[in-house]
Amino acid sequence: MPPVIVKDLSVVYNKGKTTALDDLNLTIPDGEFCVFLGPSGCGKTTALQCVAGLVQPTNGDVKIGERLVTSVANKTFVRPQDRNIAMVFQEYALYPNMTVAGNMSFSLENLNYSKEEITKKITDVSTMLGISHLLDRKPAELSGGQRQRVALGRALVRDPNIFLLDEPLGNLDAKLREQVRFDLKKIQRQLKVTTIYVTHDQTEAMTLADRIVLMKDGKVVQEGTPNQLYRTPRSMFVAEFVGTPKINFLKCKVELKDKVPSFQYGNSAILGTTELTSQLDLRKEYVLGVRPADFYLVDKNEPGALQGKVELIEPLGDDILVHFALQQERFVAKLDAILEEQIGAEIALKVEPQNLHVFDEVTEDRVN
Repeated sequence: MPPVIVKDLSVVYNKGKTTALDDLNLTIPDGEFCVFLGPSGCGKTTALQCVAGLVQPTNGDVKIGERLVTSVANKTFVRPQDRNIAMVFQEYALYPNMTVAGNMSFSLENLNYSKEEITKKITDVSTMLGISHLLDRKPAELSGGQRQRVALGRALVRDPNIFLLDEPLGNLDAKLREQVRFDLKKIQRQLKVTTIYVTHDQTEAMTLADRIVLMKDGKVVQEGTPNQLYRTPRSMFVAEFVGTPKINFLKCKVELKDKVPSFQYGNSAILGTTELTSQLDLRKEYVLGVRPADFYLVDKNEPGALQGKVELIEPLGDDILVHFALQQERFVAKLDAILEEQIGAEIALKVEPQNLHVFDEVTEDRVN
């Protein structure tokens, strides 16, 4: 399957007043599952639609493999139906008067496939998706999960070069979403088809993606593996958007104690790593980011411990979420459920220095 190359892609609406995409440059390798992630209005769907040919950009190029399918400078534009792509949307858009088999065969019939080829493709794909027993039913007789599998099957029977999915699981309940997500990832790995998936749901992005492209205001703010975005976010925006529960932010002053950074938060001193020393300006304030899972419980007399007032404990089976107040701010820690009996009205927590995320308060960029 071919790679997708996007170069200098911009989309401007409203006579230049609204920028949906701002000079986007991306290379999506052959066979990669790439997720466009970001809040509403960040440009992720516009980027997908430019690859699909549903939106003509104001500037830039799109290549699928060696084929230039969009180029504003060269006045090149290949129609969506001629790009050998397949799209799946949040709305299933199935033909209600056709059976499952009819929905899946419709595009193949228009492409003049023989009956034997159509039957084989439908059999193979429906078996892979677990819907072979539904081929004679109509969409009204199917559940939401079954309809979504049919929509996926209708796209897959065409053997597309690129698979484009725009919020495809949005209409499913939590249990079905988890199952279809698993199926989708398994199918993509089996077929090795280059896939671009658009979502605002960071859980979907983290579980599905080989690589995440996180967007904001029409620009890419960070791209990388799910673990890279989670462990080394480039900015406070990335740190907050990726990870559940959300990261905690503590605004701190900093001083050096025996050449080790000490971040002052209220009456607590949170120690950083010696590698940070040369990167810090003692005249400035910084924001510490602490993942809820990086807190650990300590004795209330432990030096430098954060002393908080417990407001709520949420059981999650093996874990608990402890919501606590500190210096009139609210934070959350994710702890082992066996510790619940040790937690009273007050809680004392620490975090290992190497697990701290340090951000510049003004630019919100990562320091370490």
